[in-house]
Amino acid sequence: MSLDVALRHRFPAAALDLAFTAPLGVTALFGPSGAGKTSVANAVAGLLRPDSGHVRLNGRTLFGPGVWTPPHKRRIGYVFQDARLFPHLTVRKNLLYGAPDDTNLAHIADLLDITPLLFRRPTHLSGGERQRVSIGRALLRMPELLILDEPLSALDAARKDDILPYLERLAGEASIPILYVSHSLAEVIRLADQVALIAKGRLAGFGTPEAVFSDPHLAAHLGPRAAGAVVSGHVTGQDADGLAVIATKMGDLVLPLPVAVGQPVRLRIMAEDVLLARARPEGLSALNILPARVLDLHAQGATVLVRLTCGTDQILLARITGRSATALGLAPGAPVHAILKSAALVVQS
Repeated sequence: MSLDVALRHRFPAAALDLAFTAPLGVTALFGPSGAGKTSVANAVAGLLRPDSGHVRLNGRTLFGPGVWTPPHKRRIGYVFQDARLFPHLTVRKNLLYGAPDDTNLAHIADLLDITPLLFRRPTHLSGGERQRVSIGRALLRMPELLILDEPLSALDAARKDDILPYLERLAGEASIPILYVSHSLAEVIRLADQVALIAKGRLAGFGTPEAVFSDPHLAAHLGPRAAGAVVSGHVTGQDADGLAVIATKMGDLVLPLPVAVGQPVRLRIMAEDVLLARARPEGLSALNILPARVLDLHAQGATVLVRLTCGTDQILLARITGRSATALGLAPGAPVHAILKSAALVVQS
């Protein structure tokens, strides 16, 4: 199952011109506000008719030369930023609105933990609960594709933390492609199997989160704090002082993270949070000092993005000044030690 997209459309002040294929799993449309992410989602759903191109879902042409399938016949579930529930209907009736039957109601309600809410009305739900009901309604229509357009943007931090585990569970169980529109780095790294990086209406990069966020050539499109490594691993131990031991391709990391043994995790290590030394330093407070080798260097003004390989082919980025790179004598192949100042946890259930 896959989604094949090629779109060209001119707006009064901008243009959309991109193509990608989204496989089974979660493909994040990532980029800054105004990049064109929602326009792509609307074109796929049939809410925008592009000037040219095509949209093919599982081999079915929904849009192309001489073909236009109206939105209600595309078998696409769309979840907007706001839940858009009917206030006069119960949660159960909202869920079943547009559904062919109630065969999957119990499963979807259990998946999203909304079974206790079935006979409430939307006015008696929290923002996170309303959004879970909206997702459930989209799923019960038995779609071939699910689009989630900034589904957490209207929620506060606590509500986002509440709903993310349900989105993770959905991503793990869904047997359809999912387009996840977001400008949140943490959400995309946590949920996405593939990332379509969109900048000014064009596809700047496409690939796994590990590949996209560690590509120095894409750093200018990612923003000042997005470039860095995405590291997958799992917790192998909890030390007596509360530090978690996480096994990764770059070696074991020791971090103050509240996660259980056996828990799979993703870590994001920003380029700014990696220091470099030619010899292993002593007397530092940093707990994670790893041998690495320089792959290449990319000058960006007064700074340099240094791409490293660490452990078993783990890519790591470090942003240092050009002066520091010269003083260290950095060049492709040079051995160094990478000192990790911090790493942000992205839990995976």
